[in-house]
Amino acid sequence: MKTPLYVAIAVVLAACAKQEPPSAVTPPPATPETAAAATQAPLDVPAGAYTTDRSHSSLLFRVVHLGFSNYTGRFKTFDAQLQFDPANLAASSVTVTVDPKSLDVENPPEGFIAELLGAQFLEADKFPDLTYRSTAVESTGPNTVKITGDLTLHGVTHPVVLNAKLNGGYAGHPMDPHARIGFSARGTLKRSDFGIAYGIPAPGTTMGVSDEVEVIVETELSGPKWTPSSNEAAPAQS
Repeated sequence: MKTPLYVAIAVVLAACAKQEPPSAVTPPPATPETAAAATQAPLDVPAGAYTTDRSHSSLLFRVVHLGFSNYTGRFKTFDAQLQFDPANLAASSVTVTVDPKSLDVENPPEGFIAELLGAQFLEADKFPDLTYRSTAVESTGPNTVKITGDLTLHGVTHPVVLNAKLNGGYAGHPMDPHARIGFSARGTLKRSDFGIAYGIPAPGTTMGVSDEVEVIVETELSGPKWTPSSNEAAPAQS
């Protein structure tokens, strides 16, 4: 029995990055006060290199199926290398690598994942590199940034914008001897820009799976080792 079209298109989109609708993310006009605040993150965390905590991170994608639902899948294996400056978020940079073969959807029919990774869709054997590299970071608020970067998917590279929020963090803890920060990020892309166009609805219809792909990232990252102050106990070493 042929794999349902909606599932086949949905998984293809898992390689992406999501952005809030422009009306939701456009900041108000800047003032000298807001411009200064936008470069500051009110967190006591160190600058430096941060890497993904996989057990507290997820990379989801959504596409519209027939106009009826937002079909959701994920990539289970991905890593981020973040150079982070809490005093100046715009000075930060990030590189993300994704294993396309870690693509997963709910209750896939037999052979469906292999089909999505095959010639009609991701061609994961031919194009094993799925990456996102920031090229510019712009502060949009005290703990929010607009990230512009190059997404390489299906052997094609295009710019993609992410809108990210720094949710919080700490410099370290007796039970967690490294700095930790958490981010949420959203972005959108068109899969046809990356040569994945199968099943896109004809103009004026919803019979198929949307060209637009929404990407949702929730992640925690671990950073420099904690150095306790004189009145704090150092974390136990294993």
